[in-house]
Amino acid sequence: MQIEKLRGKELDQLFKAILSLENLEECYRFFDDLCTVNEIQSLAQRLEVARMLREGNTYHKIETETGASTATISRVKRCLNYGNDAYEMALDRVKVQKEETSAE
Repeated sequence: MQIEKLRGKELDQLFKAILSLENLEECYRFFDDLCTVNEIQSLAQRLEVARMLREGNTYHKIETETGASTATISRVKRCLNYGNDAYEMALDRVKVQKEETSAE
């Protein structure tokens, strides 16, 4: 598992800081301070690529709609197929939250 290579106190601190954020506005503020606009957009793009791959979209459609390179799409697909199931977990949770918000 790749994550074991990353573990350390700095990364623990980062993840704890992210987990401490209470709402969308705090996330925007934190990531605006933490990352460049391009870094934030790249992270968001990968998540959107994962969502589109799960829905069965073609590489061409994903590339056209997101601007992601085929290399990025391939990497995300590899993570979906052989990774830690984190994309699946996060996308499922976002979907549930969206459904709950729509029902209110």
